[in-house]
Amino acid sequence: MKKILIYTMFIIGLAAQSCTKTNENVYDVFGADAFLKTPAGANNALATVVGKISGTWSTNYAGRDNCWYDANEFMSDEQVIPHRNTGDWQLDFAQLYTRTESTNLGILDNNWNWLYGSIYAANNAIASLTAANAAPSYIAEAKVMRAWFYYLLIDDYGDVPFFTSNTANQTTIGQTPRATIYNFIVSELKANVDLLSETRGGAYYGRFNKWAGYMVLAKVYLNAGVYTGTPDWQDALNACNVVASGGFTLHPATANSSSALGNTYYDLFGDVLPNDETILAIYLTENVVSGNIYTIRSLNSATGTALLGYNGWNGTIIPQEFYAKFDPSDIRIKQFLVGAQPDGTTYTATVSSLIDPGAAPNEGIRDVKFYPAGIKDASGASNDFPIYRYADVLLMQAECEIRLGNAAAAAPYLNQVRERAGLADIAVPTLQNVYDERGFELNMEGHRRQDMIRFGTFLNAHGFVPQGQAYMELLPIPAAELITNPKLKQNPGY
Repeated sequence: MKKILIYTMFIIGLAAQSCTKTNENVYDVFGADAFLKTPAGANNALATVVGKISGTWSTNYAGRDNCWYDANEFMSDEQVIPHRNTGDWQLDFAQLYTRTESTNLGILDNNWNWLYGSIYAANNAIASLTAANAAPSYIAEAKVMRAWFYYLLIDDYGDVPFFTSNTANQTTIGQTPRATIYNFIVSELKANVDLLSETRGGAYYGRFNKWAGYMVLAKVYLNAGVYTGTPDWQDALNACNVVASGGFTLHPATANSSSALGNTYYDLFGDVLPNDETILAIYLTENVVSGNIYTIRSLNSATGTALLGYNGWNGTIIPQEFYAKFDPSDIRIKQFLVGAQPDGTTYTATVSSLIDPGAAPNEGIRDVKFYPAGIKDASGASNDFPIYRYADVLLMQAECEIRLGNAAAAAPYLNQVRERAGLADIAVPTLQNVYDERGFELNMEGHRRQDMIRFGTFLNAHGFVPQGQAYMELLPIPAAELITNPKLKQNPGY
């Protein structure tokens, strides 16, 4: 049975928002502030913010399409949706991939609006919980979520409008420097993460507990050099070490005949994510709480019908040069479909075109990492999405040790991930080893664009992608926002 506790929290929130009865005089007995001081009331307030993460079509972190995940993933080297020479698929995804996107691109506008809508919800929750004198842990959780949304904003757009109260007129707020918001994020996280619950799973599946809070702090420190010009590898390592103290382990990778991909490793991307490795997940249930489209979006109709019983969308492909980096003995290569398939389809590794005239229907390697699980149909599946997991922590620890001059100390962290995948140890790893391993382990999980920028590879030409210019490391501010708020200035270069 899937996550009843957190699902109940969502239902409570929805019920509270939809109640229209006026004859029960509830607040005469139990005032709004008094209600928010109770666990049920505080959880209801937080549910409005947590619910923003899963969202729905075009307004979500990941799971559905045309928002944060797509804006970031399709700018990286690990996946793209080509326009098809049959006329299928909009150009947006291939334009992001080939650095030819316009400032009018709907995905970028959706992403901006989702992030600010989420910050607005967090501000509301913080104000309500503070006014009600709710328990500090609930206020801290809302503040950590707000800090996370701001971190995603500066990672994507650089200098952005900044406000912590919804009383401000958001259409007249100019941009605050990225480094200033970075300092706020760090300060806000440091002040609040230790107030969060240490509980893993259960009611905290899909919520920010202490370990998820420190994970965000580690990510922010890890990219400090990008955001401020001054790296902070030691603080990033320290935050990672706190997360590691939470008792996480790598989920085992063993042969499993009941798994569609034949290995328990792929439990990490199923309907209920294992508690041993998962630090923060998005709760998704198709047709109930958003959904997960990523495998269905990749398969063509014939393969989808043969494997799942319904048509795939024939969208996402894995670039040949990215796939070619995988060792054939790596268990993670099982997620890719290339060559002849049992249904009669042959997926070619080579792709002739992305935009004009576009790729032929069966060109491109397909990805089934999120093999549909739970409630599923042609519109998606119920695979939860791992925002953060322990393998990422190990690779961050390895990276920080190398950057601090301790390459040998990085080896145990890196090699735990490699050993699980069936690969040989590396005695003295390099940054290139860590970068490659992050690609092998975390592909399709939303980390690649940020990794490429931090490792200095984002602007490199690859495949159909030309050499980039420095300004492209930021997303353009959507044209619609520049019209709405005349105080905004477009990021240079766009």
